[in-house]
Amino acid sequence: MAKQKNLSQEAKDTLISILKTRFETHRARHENIQWTNVEEKLRSQPEKLCSLYQMEQSGGEPDVVGQTPTTGTYHFFDCSPESPTGRRSLCYDMEALESRKLHKPKDSAVAMAIEMGCKLLTETQYQTLQTLGTFDIKTSSWLCTPPEIRALGGAIFGDRRFGRVFIYHNGAESYYGARGFRCFIEV
Repeated sequence: MAKQKNLSQEAKDTLISILKTRFETHRARHENIQWTNVEEKLRSQPEKLCSLYQMEQSGGEPDVVGQTPTTGTYHFFDCSPESPTGRRSLCYDMEALESRKLHKPKDSAVAMAIEMGCKLLTETQYQTLQTLGTFDIKTSSWLCTPPEIRALGGAIFGDRRFGRVFIYHNGAESYYGARGFRCFIEV
């Protein structure tokens, strides 16, 4: 997926309308945040709108999930019920992709997130997301892996099964049709 560099005014307006509707529909994710403030930030940062557009186009359903009080930045996470459909069947990173000799996936989660201008959710962010709803009951999502785990050839992912959230490990070169990645961006 190539990063969208510029959006037409129509695409910007359509995206902002989608984000506003989602924001209003899921008020519990951002109880003390006002949409007018979010929209003002979005309109002043067109490069962030391009990243949110990529998140939306790949099935992520981005939404505001918090704000940093000291900086005023808003946190957007992928809030699709399952791992985004346009970001599945990927190994963890480029090192893992290059290590595969046969049956290479089309890309890696880390490379795709960078191309989109986003970052993979951390384990803590994933746990926070799971307090805002029920996510990944049929899929799983690669998470930003601590360097000490990655140095050993592994990567972590999360999902929800049996009513609880699990964080697992796998070889970074593995990929599955039901495993994608969720990302976040600060605006």
